[in-house]
Amino acid sequence: MNKSSTRFLSLDVFRGMTICFMIIVNTPGSGATPFAPLEHAAWFGFTPTDLVFPSFLFAVGNAMSFSMKRYIEMGNAAVLTKIFKRTLLIFLIGYLMYWFPFFNFDNGHFAWSPISHTRIMGVLQRIALCYCFASLMIHFLSKQSVIILSVVLLFAYWILLLVFGDPASPYSMTGNAGIFLDKFILGDNHMYHGEKIAFDPEGILSTLPAIVNVVIGYYAGKFIQQKGKGYDVISKMLLTGCLLIFLALCWNMVFPIGKKLWSSPFTLLTTGLDLVILSFLIYALEINNWNKGNWTRFFTILGKNPLPVYVLSETLVIFFYMVSVKGTSLYGWINDNFYQVIAPGAIGSLLFAISYMLICWSVGWFLDKKNVYIRV
Repeated sequence: MNKSSTRFLSLDVFRGMTICFMIIVNTPGSGATPFAPLEHAAWFGFTPTDLVFPSFLFAVGNAMSFSMKRYIEMGNAAVLTKIFKRTLLIFLIGYLMYWFPFFNFDNGHFAWSPISHTRIMGVLQRIALCYCFASLMIHFLSKQSVIILSVVLLFAYWILLLVFGDPASPYSMTGNAGIFLDKFILGDNHMYHGEKIAFDPEGILSTLPAIVNVVIGYYAGKFIQQKGKGYDVISKMLLTGCLLIFLALCWNMVFPIGKKLWSSPFTLLTTGLDLVILSFLIYALEINNWNKGNWTRFFTILGKNPLPVYVLSETLVIFFYMVSVKGTSLYGWINDNFYQVIAPGAIGSLLFAISYMLICWSVGWFLDKKNVYIRV
């Protein structure tokens, strides 16, 4: 882990906040209506939860603005090897995470989980693909070409949905071109079924606009490094963020904002909000030094080990569901017999999510104390 003074506290806190809230929104307590802000929009629309994953991609771009400096001194072959190796590792970790624990119990009998029913795409897989294409674009193309290609990706996705989707409902869950492509290439059994049908919110086609989240995150990080910690930086980032939000709301009139479809205006909206949030963090932490009591360390601990902490949060919860207590899962039993007792309803659900996040945070704290930083 690079601990040089060139690191910006605001960027590290932003990444840590993203991991923190990603764990919270992924593990609400069961047995009650989840706390409303922890729910994704059903299809179109936007909630605070919808900002978490795109912010993670934005943070990936921020991190790239530091790591890709070394690529300039490397040959193209070495750069390609590094990019593709990292892409494959992150993608494989994501794939194995969805296959985990690789077995199940059927009527008391042990059986291996069939690979034929394992989800192929997912959160880490999308991060891997977006990192890969964004890195290739940034390394091999000029800044102007990257910006043009990013605009092309946003409009190309829109056009593909209109041309190859169901003419009657090209933006619907069952009629968009993305689900048709995923079913053709991946097959129903390798797709996400959390929506009660085979539909993958991290599908192949919707990865196109998500690449732009990483690209904008990269140039935001690079701009901060080049221009420093001044009011000029904040004002320009705020204006750019507000402009992207305005463009997203205008585009929303003909191409609705939606996280599960990952529509192009959704990319503009989320990157705009990320720029606004990051501007506030720079103002608070880098300029005014609002860090009395070193409260930011809570988030930087998560930001130093984002991959292992996230993987832990996704795999540990599987054990909570596997262990049975009085006919129900340990996950549900803890929530019903503790959190729903002290705070019935949505508040109890929120407290459960925060408690689970703190368990994962404690592992990140232990790794940081031992100076262990796991990267791929």
